[in-house]
Amino acid sequence: MISRTSSTAISLVALLGFSSVLCAQQTKTPALGEILQRLEANLNNYDARVPSFFCDEHVISARVEPGERDQNTVTDSVFRLKRIPKPDHTTSLVESREIQNVDGKPATSQRMDGPALLSGAFEGGLAVVSINQTACMNYTLQRSNKDRLTGPYIVRFATVLTPQNTAGCLLQEKSSGRVFIDPESMQITHLELSTPRHVIVPESWDTSRVVGKRVITVDYAPVLLGGGTFWMPSTIAMSATGDSGTFHPTTWSFRATYRNYHKLEVTSRIVDSSGTPLP
Repeated sequence: MISRTSSTAISLVALLGFSSVLCAQQTKTPALGEILQRLEANLNNYDARVPSFFCDEHVISARVEPGERDQNTVTDSVFRLKRIPKPDHTTSLVESREIQNVDGKPATSQRMDGPALLSGAFEGGLAVVSINQTACMNYTLQRSNKDRLTGPYIVRFATVLTPQNTAGCLLQEKSSGRVFIDPESMQITHLELSTPRHVIVPESWDTSRVVGKRVITVDYAPVLLGGGTFWMPSTIAMSATGDSGTFHPTTWSFRATYRNYHKLEVTSRIVDSSGTPLP
């Protein structure tokens, strides 16, 4: 006969054993296919529901050229992303910015000079690792230590470009990198992208073509917009170093931070001839 005390102890041991198995199941890294499916669902939700918005953009750009003084510029802008309907009933997400200040002074031009500029990170960055790009990419799941119970999932990627698939590929140059994925939300929190032979400065009538290595990093954070939560860039950094055949090639870089996200809304009102709003 088993005493009540012994029975309780056995039940407790069984419960602890069940909890350990459940914990192991919950912390087990999903397969690469499962991760891609979740990322695809998140991307589709973003594409379908993200509203037009604006935010503050603060950019520090630099140019380091051998034998010359470093050229640094600080630019403050209002960054916008707008949903633009297309004739085929789809929607484009179009990025733009209104430059307000350059080096602390009111902007006299809406042109942001320099090859170290980037666009497309607000939507394209999230699509780098997705089912839609499996024909263009080689994806591998970076396995963490088996004893590790916390931390992000990491997916590495490298372009596989061929004459048959290049037209539909998001990345049109040989590139590689990795993304960090939050296990709870399955959202991309960090992107690293390296392109060894990127055209930094296109050839023109007054400049020679400059090719070199480009490295991009993007940090994403949740933002509440229009009643929904979307993961937006909080920081974007890029560096590009020209392959000039010297020990001290020219390097361009920038670091952009984004904050104060707001839904872009258009309101209207009817007024009379004197300018008084009508009820």
